[in-house]
Amino acid sequence: MEIFKAIKALALYAEKEGLIEKEDIIFSINQLCQALKLESFEECEVEEIPELEEILSSILSFAAENGLCEDSVVYRDLFDTKLMGILTPRPSLVIKRFNEEYKKSPKDATDYYYNLSKKSDYIREYRIKNDIKWITETEYGDIDITINLSKPEKDPKAIAAALKMKQSAYPKCQLCKENEGYMGRVNHPARQNHRIIPIDLCGEDFFLQYSPYVYYNEHCIVFNSEHIPMVINKSAFEKLLAFVDLFPHYFVGSNADLPIVGGSILTHEHFQGGGYEFAMAKAPVETEFTFSGFEDIKAGIVKWPMSVIRLSGDNASRIAELSDKILTAWRGYTDEDAFIYAETENEPHNTITPIARKRNGLFELDLVLRNNITTEECPLGFYHPHPEYHHIKKENIGLIEVMGLAVLPSRLKEEIAVLADAMVSGKDIRSDERISKHAEWAENIMKARNVTKENCVDILKDEIGIVFTSILEQCGVYKRNEEGKAQFIRFMESVK
Repeated sequence: MEIFKAIKALALYAEKEGLIEKEDIIFSINQLCQALKLESFEECEVEEIPELEEILSSILSFAAENGLCEDSVVYRDLFDTKLMGILTPRPSLVIKRFNEEYKKSPKDATDYYYNLSKKSDYIREYRIKNDIKWITETEYGDIDITINLSKPEKDPKAIAAALKMKQSAYPKCQLCKENEGYMGRVNHPARQNHRIIPIDLCGEDFFLQYSPYVYYNEHCIVFNSEHIPMVINKSAFEKLLAFVDLFPHYFVGSNADLPIVGGSILTHEHFQGGGYEFAMAKAPVETEFTFSGFEDIKAGIVKWPMSVIRLSGDNASRIAELSDKILTAWRGYTDEDAFIYAETENEPHNTITPIARKRNGLFELDLVLRNNITTEECPLGFYHPHPEYHHIKKENIGLIEVMGLAVLPSRLKEEIAVLADAMVSGKDIRSDERISKHAEWAENIMKARNVTKENCVDILKDEIGIVFTSILEQCGVYKRNEEGKAQFIRFMESVK
């Protein structure tokens, strides 16, 4: 596509998708020409508006050929975000429209905002569709598995340039409000097309945005207006419950506030939510329990590989109060028989991953007990993926994984294909450095299952889901047996 046709197509795309009005087309074309250092525009016909990816690809090729940007994924992303920023409505207009839609319903507001985030290319839909996803059936329900490919890997040239760059403290992190409209740099993504929505949570200023990588439907982030550290406390519980009161069609949760089990940016208070029902939310309470003094709150142990207490009731303040009592008790709780230590050498180990939702008009809060102790055999964490599963996943188990969605490393895409070929052709798995780490696992699969060329990849995906479920069980502080259940109840009885 020649450049003038691509520019016009982009302006027409923006008008079609509601980013600009018809009256803005000429103005937008001129702004795009200025960004591309074109002193004039040649009028042309666009019979059919191509897909956004195709339009941007044409413009980026022109920019690279004319020295406006380096021809690599990092520099191209910086440049096309600059172009889309020209076409994305100003923050005040977005906020005004969001509030108007909210008067209709909270869902109308988030539908508008999510669509804007996609059409402005803040969420790059054409990359997300490349993610590999499947479901594994387990005794705990359908576990979601994804190999995330939408976050591009930096090329060597960009990595080298980032190392030479002067360190900047602006924005302080990728969650700060100062990212809105920021031009970005080699070591920080451009955000000219990024818009955030102010919300009030318990009298504190927060903002709502969507994750550009969308691990699940309407994956949103709720972050404090100030760059302050993550803390799990009564205030955090209250804010989570306040959020689902504002947006009852969304869940929201928080990563824990300690390393290893935190799995997130611990330097900036934020929560994650969205319009998706995870397996953990569908899991039933298998053992009911009543906390003394809180008979109005339904409570119990959830049938889930990790150790989860579910609270539900119509009074958010009472749920937050009981949650705080459970957290306080857990912070100081030691049970040597269960290998649970509140601290070792003055280092605290116990915390909670909380997840809030509204169900049938009632508030519901899941409290996932976490412990980040390490051992000689498990230096990355005992309640963490154990070494025998590191060939699949060794990264932290954060909020998203806790709820039943495995976010697996992109390397597995190639490794599954290479391993499947080796398994059905009889090649020596141990001699191939790409897949040698999977050798013992693959050998056990071939002994237990009838592997053929037609079913091998599906079997490997199924077995990956089984491994992830086993990892979640390892991350549970109480084992899924009668002894573990008795230990779990012993802790709950200690809450006063």
